[in-house]
Amino acid sequence: MLVNIEKLVYGGEGLAHHEGATVFVPLVLPGEKVGASEIERKKKFIRARLDRVVDASPERVVPPCPHFGSCGGCDYQHIPYEGQLKYKTEILRETLRRLGRVEWSAEIKAHASPPWHYRNRAQWKVRPTNRFEDQLTTDAILGIGYFRANSTTLCPVRACSILSPLLEKTLKALREAIESSEFPQTLREIEAFVDASDSKLLLTATFSGFPARAPELAEKFRSVAPQTESLLFFDPTRDRMELFGPGFIDYETLDAKYRVGHFSFFQVNRFLVEDLAKKVANLEETPEENEKFHLALDLFAGVGLFAVPLAKRFDRVIAVESNPAAARDLENNVRGKGAIELRAVDVEKFLDRHKETPDLAVVDPPRAGLEPGALKALLRIGPKRITYVSCEPPTLARDLGVLREGGYDITDVQLFDLFPETFHIESLVRLRRQV
Repeated sequence: MLVNIEKLVYGGEGLAHHEGATVFVPLVLPGEKVGASEIERKKKFIRARLDRVVDASPERVVPPCPHFGSCGGCDYQHIPYEGQLKYKTEILRETLRRLGRVEWSAEIKAHASPPWHYRNRAQWKVRPTNRFEDQLTTDAILGIGYFRANSTTLCPVRACSILSPLLEKTLKALREAIESSEFPQTLREIEAFVDASDSKLLLTATFSGFPARAPELAEKFRSVAPQTESLLFFDPTRDRMELFGPGFIDYETLDAKYRVGHFSFFQVNRFLVEDLAKKVANLEETPEENEKFHLALDLFAGVGLFAVPLAKRFDRVIAVESNPAAARDLENNVRGKGAIELRAVDVEKFLDRHKETPDLAVVDPPRAGLEPGALKALLRIGPKRITYVSCEPPTLARDLGVLREGGYDITDVQLFDLFPETFHIESLVRLRRQV
């Protein structure tokens, strides 16, 4: 079918209409006429595959990555970076309006990132395959890369330019070792994280059966990736793991050092992590006359990226984190950094028991957003201000709708482009309780 692309929507696709149905097509630009093939049909929409571009947008550029279009990691390499920021801002604004009934006509400040070599974390899939790039083999070998778009089929990759230089170097070294059959066939995934200086590695290797002679295999990993500071072998089928190293690396930003362990979350964009933390903590804000900052809640605190700078402005900070691994890192990271109290508990349970009204509540939930019970409890304690950090515009819009009905006004919306070349959007929204 031939369709005209009307706009881009959240998820990396373009929207069009054909014979009364809404059609979603990836890898396109508004204004383009494209040929597409149906791959999924529902009652009201069709999901399609891009076959050819009939009339190209003048914005369209040649993607620099040879894997683009097959690999599911990137969505926007055919769009110049300034265009990516423009479209993401439009998508965020429309999503807030359509799903949250938030008519935000003021500026959405976009914080740009260098579009390449920005990631400090990667998750590489490892699978047996009889095809590596264009080379057919008779015997199954392991390949390393990412899943293809909308599938669990491996797309082996030879390079990945959104990774930090050390991560990309490590990927290439691991690929060579895997092609040489130096790792067991049960290897299924390698997650890698680098420190702020891009000089030390945290590696987590996941297996479908725990490897024999693990210490020898650990030495092989270290010879392939000598910058490895800590290495963990994990077999989820038997819930078995073995650690080689301290179990963490230190990440320095905002004049603080954060311990980040193998199962802890940390922001992935090494260029914008400091700017995001500054904005969340409002370190550049001048207090209004007679305004004092007493209590801040840092909900979904992770390893303390926001709690530590918040302690520079508030008499007390309560950091809430339920993940045991992250809570251990958090406890270490907030020690000696001010009056920060740790609560290793689910956010909803904490809010249900909390009585004191905070001056500020920072919420940085997972993609699912805030649970209804947590939202209700947050409205009950009534923070004077709320800073909502979100990686998922649809759930952000939903939760903002509830907060506005509960007596809050939105005062600021910002977009942090933590994920260039992809459709993902990180946003920061500030709210103030109505007087």
